[in-house]
Amino acid sequence: MGIQVDPEWWSSGVWNGRPIGEFLRRRDVAAVFRFLHARGVSYGRIAALVGVSPNRAAEIAKGARQVTAYEVLERIAVGLSIPRPAVGLGQHEDAGGVQDGSRASSVGGGAGQTLAGEGASVKVSSLARLRLDLDEALASASVAPRHLDLIEESAGEHMRVYPSASPQVMLSLLAADCREIQVLSRRRQPAAVQARLSGAAALLATMCADALMRLGDVAEARRWYRTAIHAADDSGQAWLRVLVRAQAAMLPYYYGDPRQTVAIAEAALAVTPTASSSGALAAAGRARALARVGATEQARSAIDQARRMFDQAGDGDTDVAFKFPAKRLLLYLSGTYTWLGDTSEAYRVQDEALRLYGAAPAAPIDVALIALDRSMCLARDLRAAEAAVTAREAVANLPEAQRTEIILTRATDVASVIPERYHRGEVAALTDYVQACRERARRLGTTAAALGP
Repeated sequence: MGIQVDPEWWSSGVWNGRPIGEFLRRRDVAAVFRFLHARGVSYGRIAALVGVSPNRAAEIAKGARQVTAYEVLERIAVGLSIPRPAVGLGQHEDAGGVQDGSRASSVGGGAGQTLAGEGASVKVSSLARLRLDLDEALASASVAPRHLDLIEESAGEHMRVYPSASPQVMLSLLAADCREIQVLSRRRQPAAVQARLSGAAALLATMCADALMRLGDVAEARRWYRTAIHAADDSGQAWLRVLVRAQAAMLPYYYGDPRQTVAIAEAALAVTPTASSSGALAAAGRARALARVGATEQARSAIDQARRMFDQAGDGDTDVAFKFPAKRLLLYLSGTYTWLGDTSEAYRVQDEALRLYGAAPAAPIDVALIALDRSMCLARDLRAAEAAVTAREAVANLPEAQRTEIILTRATDVASVIPERYHRGEVAALTDYVQACRERARRLGTTAAALGP
């Protein structure tokens, strides 16, 4: 079992030439872990005793992660046999403040010089102790800079993985980081720290909302978009406020009233006059929704706006989630020209978009949506059988876990625009295939359960 923790260490141990008790009083968990490791207790053993992973224990010891949550401090105290009062988790006596069995006051009752005035007296030592306690509380509420870096790096990694991963997998991955930010945000944080936490929370919540949207869980997706907007506003970052609103505008486009998409996209564009890739996304989403509701002239004007904004601030070629490179602009223009009924321009845009995505796209759902736009164009051109085959292939070419409701809804839209007299052969096969995919998705249990307790 290796070396065991000796409770006597906490009263007599010395670390870096100072009593370990000093580090305990400051709740310096990094020093405590290093103190134990120097005595032969492995980080794996420490991790097992306090209920964290070995990697997490090592990161805490290095100062890369800071322990602030009360319940974690309790686990550490219990697991390492540290007296609770030593880390401020229970009643503790102050030698200068408790005499003849009397209890200390709320600010301490130590001996010292008394300042009198206005009928009140406060001992200097009590004020000093109060100041030290306040400094400690402020320090313990702050998240270490490296910890913030790790949280933001983790969010960035999720954004890199997101376009190619199934929404079910992403929800389970995102849940852990959402919970970590939740725990940290429950404690008072300095403004700069809270802004960074809120920024990371906004990105994570937007990915959760988008994954739920793909799965067709409209109500829960809407709630997560609200959370994302709240977090983005709290971050104070204008580009992020635009981005989250632009993404939220997609929900009514796919599952509701596209006029709501127009309104939300316009709210995104009103956040700041500064051009950004997020603004170009909002403008492109607005153009597509305007085309869908039949506002032809407004849609064409919005296309021009989206192109101008993209030329000013569009992203370079990338597959990271929520970035807006040329191929994603073309994805939105594909839908816009499709709803405008300008099939020749739609075909041209689709060909260019598919060329940019390449033969092995990192974001297969984007390619499927472009193929489904093409199917809509074929249906409008009365090429019913070709439209049905193209739509079915668009769905079938996706990994099974990505044949989600957002794709199946668009495939159903294709079948719905094909005149009734053509609803046989390939069109009937498409309808049956979509229904089979829905049944399969239900059996797989693709829900939001990953975010549950």
